[in-house]
Amino acid sequence: MNQPTPSFFKAMLAIAHKDLAAEFRSRELLSAMLVFSMLVILIFNFALELDVKVRQSVTAGVLWTTFAFAGTLGLNRSMAVEKDRGCMDGLLLAPVDRSAIFFGKAISNLAFMLIVEAIVVPMYAMLYNETRIFQLEFIGVLLLGSIGYISVGTLLSAMSVQTRTRDVLLPILLFPVAVPVLLASVKASGGIIAGLPFEEILTPLNLLIVYDVVFIAASFMIFDYVVEE
Repeated sequence: MNQPTPSFFKAMLAIAHKDLAAEFRSRELLSAMLVFSMLVILIFNFALELDVKVRQSVTAGVLWTTFAFAGTLGLNRSMAVEKDRGCMDGLLLAPVDRSAIFFGKAISNLAFMLIVEAIVVPMYAMLYNETRIFQLEFIGVLLLGSIGYISVGTLLSAMSVQTRTRDVLLPILLFPVAVPVLLASVKASGGIIAGLPFEEILTPLNLLIVYDVVFIAASFMIFDYVVEE
């Protein structure tokens, strides 16, 4: 008797749950991301300590630089673990839509990045005496930017993990493609911190939303071809 095929959402949530459960047992990925993020924040703190005005004006740039590099580290490690342990082959053989694998991995990667952000943002506020980053609008931009970065990053990490130079190849592929979402995130975040009217940050916000929709849809359509190559 044939076993029933798991539904798309059940398969997606099962993959995400597997990644989260495995990570919370080992804490290898989160530890690396957090240590890296804290080092970057501390380096910027000492580098910008002498000029308070400059320090306040570069808040958005410092945070997104930290999140981008930490996110890349997490994306690379997440897919490399699947490949090295042979889990990716098992996932590809499962009777589920391949795009469920993408969304499951993207959800777990996004969760890791949001956990890092939830720890780094209060740490940044304490070191830089910057409380404006706790605004709900700023948190919303963090979420939109993280979704866009993780969506394209998960797709490209699945592509680069098949190569021997995956640690070097992923940043080379990811950063040029992620430039629009990073620039829009910095512009929108900086505008919110500076107290600019909503009309002035509407353009980067629209760009963030469009970027998220386009790359989530593109990843949904081409992930099957990426993992087969």
